[in-house]
Amino acid sequence: MTVVVVTGGTRGIGHGLVRAFLAEGASVAYCGRSLPDDGPPEALAMVADVTDRADVRMLWDAAVDKFGKVDIWVNNAGMSNSRRPLWELDPAEIDSVVQLNLQGTLHASAVVLEAMLAQGHGALWNMEGLGSNGQIVPGLTPYGATKRALTYATLAMAKELKGKPVKVALLSPGMVVTDLLIQDYDPAELEKAKRIFNILADRVETVTPWLARKVLAGTSNGGRVAWLTSRKAAYRFATAAFRKRDVFGEP
Repeated sequence: MTVVVVTGGTRGIGHGLVRAFLAEGASVAYCGRSLPDDGPPEALAMVADVTDRADVRMLWDAAVDKFGKVDIWVNNAGMSNSRRPLWELDPAEIDSVVQLNLQGTLHASAVVLEAMLAQGHGALWNMEGLGSNGQIVPGLTPYGATKRALTYATLAMAKELKGKPVKVALLSPGMVVTDLLIQDYDPAELEKAKRIFNILADRVETVTPWLARKVLAGTSNGGRVAWLTSRKAAYRFATAAFRKRDVFGEP
């Protein structure tokens, strides 16, 4: 049985991935800075801070103790900043975004890759986001910068792993309706933004089962699995006038 660990698995895309991996028959461990009361009982849930290497190692060890190994690790934990120009952001907020999205993922990756190499196998997946492909959105400077840097870091890790029995890859969920997507919009701005969201965005429960299946199927070292490709986005814009989508309504 494949064993999967998902960081930031208590909400949003991470929560969807946990449930999707379980539905595919995997054994799953996940973490968050706090745990929900309605988490799936068949999964191993732990409180952990991925910016702390000791916590990451604790999560790894707990998964191995329970399931005997870790085959796949998904670095999903992340956060965005308030939608404001850089100079208007509190320094502590900038630090938090950089520490979690970039430093946390780098430290977690270091711990996990060392453990996977010692184990003799494994695949590490790092979650892309806005900015990974070079897209620039005003007001999201810290978040976009961390995601752009993380793509570089992941591809660099892949080169460092060349010829080794462990691989690293990128997971790109596209535009997904979560708190991260809609935070800090005032009502009027959100109504305008929804026009684009209803063309390009998808619900968690639509995207995560597909992502989980692709991750379980695997990819090459340094590969990428992307839900919202350029071709898919272009098709959605081209057919938007004929397709009425409401990703914010009832499923």
